[in-house]
Parts: sequence; structure tokens; C-alpha cells
Amino acid sequence: MRTTLTMTAAQHAELQELLYPGDDREAAAFLLCGRRAEDHRHRLLVHRVIGLAPEDYEIRDHDLLKWRTAFLVPHLEEAMRKGFAVVKLHSHPSGYDEFSPSDERADAAFFPSIHGWLDDGHPHASAIMLPDGRIFGRVQHADGKTPPLAAVTVIGDDIIIWNAGPRHAVPQAASRNAQAFGEATYSMLRDLRVAVIGCSGTGSFVIELLARLMVGELVLVDDDLVELKNLNRIVGAATADVGVPKVEVLARNIKNMGLGTSVEAHATELGDLHTLRAVATADIVVGCMDSIDGRDLLNRLSAFYLLPYFDVGVRLNADGQGGVDEMVGSVHYLQPGRSSLATRELYTAEEARAAYLRRADPDAYAREVEEKYIAGAQAGRPAVAPVNALFSARTVMELLARLHPYRDDSNSDFATVTESLTGGFTRIISEAEYPPDRALARHLGRGDTTPMMGMPLLSEES
Repeated sequence: MRTTLTMTAAQHAELQELLYPGDDREAAAFLLCGRRAEDHRHRLLVHRVIGLAPEDYEIRDHDLLKWRTAFLVPHLEEAMRKGFAVVKLHSHPSGYDEFSPSDERADAAFFPSIHGWLDDGHPHASAIMLPDGRIFGRVQHADGKTPPLAAVTVIGDDIIIWNAGPRHAVPQAASRNAQAFGEATYSMLRDLRVAVIGCSGTGSFVIELLARLMVGELVLVDDDLVELKNLNRIVGAATADVGVPKVEVLARNIKNMGLGTSVEAHATELGDLHTLRAVATADIVVGCMDSIDGRDLLNRLSAFYLLPYFDVGVRLNADGQGGVDEMVGSVHYLQPGRSSLATRELYTAEEARAAYLRRADPDAYAREVEEKYIAGAQAGRPAVAPVNALFSARTVMELLARLHPYRDDSNSDFATVTESLTGGFTRIISEAEYPPDRALARHLGRGDTTPMMGMPLLSEES
């Protein structure tokens, strides 16, 4: 089982303050983590950081720690109620990048009691933060096995991933990718699992580019079939594919590339419970859809499961005379715990409610439209491959910028990039200009719940 640990940049900064207070002595902290638990992948998602007060320590030296465990009791009771994992984290001010003999003894004494207390059969973890902020660790299973954490991820303006194990060798087919972005970034991409939601105009180009970059795994989600009217913008689709699920066409194309990317295709709506759970096991999610409820759901998923979320939108407004008045596209990068598409005012709470209602109860939605409680549905807009390809490429470059910061300016300045092709201008908005979504922030790293993400629509019975 591949087990990873994910946190936000704010949580990482909080840990650095706790573990490196400036006195050159070891310090400890604990993490209560939500989970995305499945048989082959297990994501530990930091929900809350718990620091120790000075009186909680019995010994705190430059290479030895001992603390009173009584302070943990209320936190363990919460972990038992909510299904949280417990991660023990401490510092090595010396920079020693392995578990020491005293660490071995401490973990051997501590984690059996954690497993006995929580008795859920799920893994917990022990980790070390080095002076430069790097974190590595190992999983603590109930049977005593302690494999390394496969990766530790910090999501902020940049996406930092510390993978365990050696880097992937660069094959000849990837040599130009590695030349442009470095062997370390190529190896990181090979370990990534990226979910792409929406596999038509923009989505198919995003998927094509990610596969050409040799991302390790792609999760494709779209419930639509190929139609004659969208053959003009789905990469790899032919007339013989009309009536075939879009995800199957794109999965076939990726397989034919032979570049090593594996594909998990879901020919369902995003709101399908099985599909949502699969997306929540990803490392990164890319939204390529224009539905309000779909985008709102991805924002919620991003918060609960600590997923960096890239959203691309393209708008071509028809002039009613066979042409267009406006061509514009936007790429958003959204960090869990910061702003959302709602606080960026892409839609209102009422518009989100209407969109959910339309999907869950079309008859009720039609009645509310008729009674003027809801504004009329959007009319279809034209879509063409060159415009979709342009903004899809910008989305993938934005993803690369977060993994391999290549800009002269800070990534924090580029929360949203909007370009008008008709107006000939680009507008760039920084994260600091947007208010945080405090409603979502309280669910940060909450992970698996029943119903999923606290939404009755996502219960097993729905």
C-alpha cells in the first residue's frame, strides 16, 4: 500500500515554528490527519497541528526527547470519534536525515499504544523535519511494519513534493522534457496521479499534454459520449468514435502513445460516489468543465482532501449572426485553505444551489425556473480547438510552474490569469487579492466522512 502525507504551506510553516524555536534542541508536534483510505493507496491529510507546551516535556535536549503523554488524551479521543490518523513529528536540528536509535525505541514504545487505543486497523505515521524544512517519515502499521512514507507534499503557492526512493531514470522519449524542466521534475511527474474532470474541448488537450509530459497516472472523468458536433475539438476522436464514451477514446490514445502513463477512466458524472473517491486519491486535480455544481464540488473536494486544484474556463460569446463578440479564457490555481471559486465570485451560493437542484431534481428545478425563483439556464456557447488548446496549454504550464517554479516573479502573484483574445489584454490577480473561503477552511484535511464531504447527496443510498 502506498501511503502519503499531505499538508498546506500554512501548516508546514506552523510546524517549522514549533519544531525549530531557535534553541538548537529537538522539539515535537503531533498531527491529526483525515484519511482517503483504500486498499492500494492511503492518503494522510493534515487537519490540525498540535504543539507541545514547555511543561509537556520531561526531557528536551539536542538529540533526545521525552514527553508526558497525558496531554494527548483529548486529542486521541477526537481521533477515535472522527477516524483520524495520528502522526508524530519531531525535529533533528543536527540535520541527521535518518531515524536515530532513540527514535526507534520511542516509536516502538509509542505506536502500539496508539493502535491499541484507536483500534481501527488503519496506519499512522512517524516523521522528522530537518532544518531546511524537508520532511520524511515512515508508516506505522498495526502489525509492526514500518515502510517509508511514499511522499510528503506541501501545497502552497508552490507545490513541494518529497518522494521517497531514487529518482526515475530519464528515457530517451523524455529527454527534452527533462532538459526543459530538469530531471527532478520529470521524476516527480512520473510519480504523480492527476485527475482531469471534463474530457471534451479543454480537457482532451490537457490530458494530451499531461500524457506527453509522462505523468505517471491519469484519472479521467466525463459521462458524455462523443458526438458529431464535438469532433472539432476532442483530441484523437474520429467519426468512428461517435457514440463512444469520451474517456475511452482518450484512454485509448494514451495507451497508443506508449509513454508509460496509466489511465483510470470513469464514464460517469463527477458526483458519482465511486468516482469522487477515486479522484480524492489523486495528488492534483484539473477541472475542465463549466458547470457551477461541478466546480463547487471540486472546491469542496480540494478542501476535504487537500488537493491543489487547477481550473480552466473558456468563453466564446456568439453575436447571433454567425460570429463571436468575445473570446476569453481564465486559468485559476486554488490552494486548499485559501480562496475558492466562490470567494473569487465566479458564482454565488444561490447559483450553486440551483445547479445542484437541477442535477438532483430536474422537475423541482423546472418549477423554480417557471416561478422565477431561478434565472433561466445558460445557452450553449460555441467552442473551437485553437482556443481550447491555447488555454489548456496555459493550464498545464501553470501546473508545471507550481512544481518547478520557473517564473521571475513569485507564484503567489498568479492565482488567476485571464486573457481576452478579442480585447488583446491579460489580467493577472494575486492570491492576496482574494478573500479566503472560511466555510471550507474548517473542513481542511477532514478526509473521509459519512456521507462523503458531509453532503447528503453523496450518501451510499443516494
